[in-house]
Amino acid sequence: MDTCKTLRLQASIFISEGSTMNYKTRKIAMLGVLAALAYLSVVLINIPVVSVDFLKYEPKDVVIALGGLMFGPLEAALLSVVVSLLEMVTISSTGIIGCVMNILSTWGFACVAAIIYKRRHTLKGAVIGLVTGCLATTALMLLWNYLITPLYMGLTREAVAAMLLPVFLPYNLLKCAMNAALTMLIYKPLVNALRRAGLLENSRGGGAGTRNLSIILVSLLVVATCVLCVLVLRGVI
Repeated sequence: MDTCKTLRLQASIFISEGSTMNYKTRKIAMLGVLAALAYLSVVLINIPVVSVDFLKYEPKDVVIALGGLMFGPLEAALLSVVVSLLEMVTISSTGIIGCVMNILSTWGFACVAAIIYKRRHTLKGAVIGLVTGCLATTALMLLWNYLITPLYMGLTREAVAAMLLPVFLPYNLLKCAMNAALTMLIYKPLVNALRRAGLLENSRGGGAGTRNLSIILVSLLVVATCVLCVLVLRGVI
């Protein structure tokens, strides 16, 4: 009898360890896919937002934020570093300074959102995290653009200071708002699909249908507003 109990215990331990290893393997594979998608989004999608040509929108931070919400802030930070380094050695012309700026920008958005969502794993926590990430990134990039942009753009600090409010502020606000809205639109359907496929662990919680519909409508409104603002800033309408 004791032998049977021991065998069952050992079998359960083996199965548990196997499940843990399988999850870790799936997690590494999914992070690799997210890194590839984030890099491709930089290569394929570059949308001018304001009058300064080097300030363009690419949805890289959306992909990294999704990874952060699913796996945690450390994973979001790792994705940011990997993608920014790949960008630096392949398509970027701003070198190490541009790489550092990209990492800081993504950390401010994706990592802040992931930290808050990890502590408050609810729909409200996700919204608060993404909004806080938007504000943190905007403030952080205003400071770093003032400090760093003169070093690699050949502009005086006075010229950069004159661009902070009319150029850098609307660019970062629009970029972050678009990223937050797209993240909210994609996150829940993506997570549900991955869970049904057995690629992501189930978790507690889950919003009601009405609340999810409200989030979808608000997110679509934010995306539409951002698009209209970009068209106005570019002089299209």
